[in-house]
Amino acid sequence: MSEEGKLVVISGPSGAGKSTIASEVRKRTGADFSVSATTRPARQGEIDGREYHFVDRTAFEKMIEAGELLEWAEVFGQLYGTPARPVREAISAGRTIVLDVDVQGGNQVYRKMPSATFVLIVPPVDGELARRLRRRATESPGDIANRLAQAKSEIAAATESGLYEHVVINDDLDEAVSQVVEIITGQ
Repeated sequence: MSEEGKLVVISGPSGAGKSTIASEVRKRTGADFSVSATTRPARQGEIDGREYHFVDRTAFEKMIEAGELLEWAEVFGQLYGTPARPVREAISAGRTIVLDVDVQGGNQVYRKMPSATFVLIVPPVDGELARRLRRRATESPGDIANRLAQAKSEIAAATESGLYEHVVINDDLDEAVSQVVEIITGQ
């Protein structure tokens, strides 16, 4: 019988770098990456089943009703969620699996799997987050303002909740990745 794996939940506001960090952590540790489902349209270069499972709202709502999601949330009018079965299968098989979810999703995962390791990624300063969002060039100025306000709220709620036992400031990507790798591997 194999040793049970571990679930690592990486959260943070939009633009903090959580997806980039999660991807690099997976490469460095060999951890599995949980591919979320979403109703948002694919961005240029994204492939269904690699970055996300892109589904319509009706299909997503059926997944919610069937209890197929470990967590889900509506963010900026789009639904995002983590299919539960692949996560549970990876853990049962002794593998480490990394979830890249927003703070709302992290809270839901905590209620269902409190033994997971929770890591909050935060940007170094507000100006840096705004710069990253503008550089991404995927949102309008109004959307960026909304995301910045949401980010402040998410960071405050996450740090006050006590849920995230690890907070990593992403002011240097390589250092932030190394910190998360150390959290996961204990080295």
